[in-house]
Amino acid sequence: MIQLVILNFIIFAYVGPGLGGGFIAAIIGILISIFLALFAILWYPFKKLLEKFKKKEE
Repeated sequence: MIQLVILNFIIFAYVGPGLGGGFIAAIIGILISIFLALFAILWYPFKKLLEKFKKKEE
């Protein structure tokens, strides 16, 4: 990575709107899936805890 910063090469590449949009969509999809996985892992124990407190109140 440091070599890419130090050695400045001229690269002739075209990133069109389709490729750029696909890349952005993939990054957003990965981030959303990570967020949803963490939410699902944390939600189930929290839901059980809420049900436990509701049963105690009755």
